[in-house]
Amino acid sequence: MFVYRRIRDLREDHDKTQKEIAELLNMQLTVYRRYEVGEREMPLWAAIKLADYYNVSLDYLVGRK
Repeated sequence: MFVYRRIRDLREDHDKTQKEIAELLNMQLTVYRRYEVGEREMPLWAAIKLADYYNVSLDYLVGRK
């Protein structure tokens, strides 16, 4: 299971809104919001895109360090 707190923390650290990240991922805001609050599991392609965007590893993104 994803560590959803990381994606929210990274977004906030980069002063981005949920809407901006949803647009980056080419998805509706409500879908991204559900990933961030843990209501829905994020697909691998989206995790990879976020890891690349934030310049972090997938291990970091999912809490494996």
